[in-house]
Amino acid sequence: MAKALTKSQIVASVAETVGLTKKQAVTVIEAIVALAYKNAKNSFTLPGLGKLVLVNRKARMGRNPATGETIKIAAKRVVKFRVAKAAKDAILGAKK
Repeated sequence: MAKALTKSQIVASVAETVGLTKKQAVTVIEAIVALAYKNAKNSFTLPGLGKLVLVNRKARMGRNPATGETIKIAAKRVVKFRVAKAAKDAILGAKK
């Protein structure tokens, strides 16, 4: 299986594709990430890629896999990433 791209590889690719210096590409990527963190509470959409959303999970009963004992799992808020349909189709191929 191929390894994931590193930050420096992503920066180099963006810089080459858009025609920016690597420093400018780092600044652009960091600005997008900061914007996503700041606006994730209201949901942040990156068109063509997906959406960051905040989800409230209800309390539920779970099971400790080691002992089989049932435990109560508290309610909590989690961040989810919902992949855009365009990204799914581009990666997996469009459904027929």
